[in-house]
Amino acid sequence: MKVTGFSFIRNAVKNDYPIVQAILSILPICDEFVIAIGDSTDNTLELIESIDSPKIKIIHTVWDESVREGGKTFAQETDKAYAAISKDTDWAFYIQGDECVHEDYLPEIKKAMNDHLNNKNVEALLFKYMHFYGSYDFVASSRRWYRNEVRVLKFDPQVHSYRDAQGFRKNNRKLKVKALDAYIYHYGWVQAPTGLDNKVRNFNKFYHEDSWIQENLPVNQEFEYGNADRLIKFTGSHPSVMQKRIEHSNWTFQVDPTLLKKKMSLRRRILQRIEDLFGWRIGEYKNYKIV
Repeated sequence: MKVTGFSFIRNAVKNDYPIVQAILSILPICDEFVIAIGDSTDNTLELIESIDSPKIKIIHTVWDESVREGGKTFAQETDKAYAAISKDTDWAFYIQGDECVHEDYLPEIKKAMNDHLNNKNVEALLFKYMHFYGSYDFVASSRRWYRNEVRVLKFDPQVHSYRDAQGFRKNNRKLKVKALDAYIYHYGWVQAPTGLDNKVRNFNKFYHEDSWIQENLPVNQEFEYGNADRLIKFTGSHPSVMQKRIEHSNWTFQVDPTLLKKKMSLRRRILQRIEDLFGWRIGEYKNYKIV
């Protein structure tokens, strides 16, 4: 059984993406790892090369900045990395530049790959998500944040990244997936306020025109941590590859989690209460079919 990891990145240094940690977190169960490096204006290439692993396969790409609809550029770059995967690959393991997998989950993931390798009714593996927010000590948990997504899929040239690269589809249909009791740790919202504001501005260039960005995201504006709805104290452990990054974090998260919940509308509070009681998220978007 051959497993290939894949991802895309551009300006990882400038935007402070933990891409090295993302790659290292799944590299132990990968036979190769394809990384599409976009036309960066920083030392992203050198950063990836510093991993110094024979498993790493780098391809160079140019991002299409003219596409400003729904983050399609991210899907295009994901597809470029996917297309460069060795054709004898059985499973493709996707990881984004701000995600990590805890080492404790690797044996279970590898076992699921083995168990379902020849099961034609399983096309992908579905992961749970923890969205860290503001600091490494809090997880955002509300209807604003997706709970699950596909990150491992059986390699098939007919599979493509969907919309803004959050998930995948095959011939434009949802993939049949097996749900795992394993988490993706998402660190995209863990940064100092100023750095996070710059990252959000750059990110939105692939969703909105410059006029919208100038009006809604003015330069030098300090990011306001206010869109979490609800934060839960994290009491577990982070992936070992993240430990040094966490130790060197140098900002103070100053939002009172209890005040965030008060900003929720009555409708969202009711829906959240139903979810907490019964585990049912009414109207939840699912880009997959659980089997």
